[in-house]
Amino acid sequence: MAKRKLMAHLVAGYPSQEVALEIARSLVRGGADILEVQLPFSDPSADGEAIQTACTHVLSSGYSTARGLEFISSVHREFPQIPIYLMSYASLVYTPGVKNFCKRASASGVSGMIIPDLPFDFDEGLTASCKEFGMTNIPVVAPSMSEERLKKMAHAGFPYIYAALRTGITGTGTVIDQSTLDFIKKVGEGGSRVYGGFGISNRGQAALLSPHVEAIVAGSVFVRLIAKNAENITELSALLTAKAGELSGAND
Repeated sequence: MAKRKLMAHLVAGYPSQEVALEIARSLVRGGADILEVQLPFSDPSADGEAIQTACTHVLSSGYSTARGLEFISSVHREFPQIPIYLMSYASLVYTPGVKNFCKRASASGVSGMIIPDLPFDFDEGLTASCKEFGMTNIPVVAPSMSEERLKKMAHAGFPYIYAALRTGITGTGTVIDQSTLDFIKKVGEGGSRVYGGFGISNRGQAALLSPHVEAIVAGSVFVRLIAKNAENITELSALLTAKAGELSGAND
């Protein structure tokens, strides 16, 4: 069976800076083609319980944006061939200045930005700043978006669009049905390549979704494994590699 393209999500600094680097290694060993690294945020709008808990854990230690970018730099040095997408929320990007933030992110090895609460058509200059510093802004769309705005986004010329496959928070199960596939088709009708995720946790979902997207996206499934097995790094590494392999098809 063909390898499926996988974007694997991890939280910078979770459960620690050192272990997070081993987590990145484990995901790449399991076949992750892209790493989506989340900068911890105190009040996320789309993250489910697992990722919220991870962010709270990291922030309680005084973790900063600077340390998150240091982590991304470490991952990029080790895996220069793996695109790294920085995922976070608008206030972390807007507060230091969008252009300044993008410059720092690019220097750290970031290839693209995923900021779910910055609308594609009112993005505070994010798309322009990403282009200036050699990155891509990847807007996020959910099925709750109006048909009019969805059509506008689909034809706005973004190289990639992240499709959240259902409305709500991530981490709970997602059914891949005809309505899901119809939504993905609408997102990509203007030529943008579509990343599809939200609640992807097993081989069956991945196999159904993969033919219709540029890459499948998985996050909470990995974060839950980390939370349960953080005390045994060897076992955690094996579990993460196996799960990434299951989703990417590397184990098929």
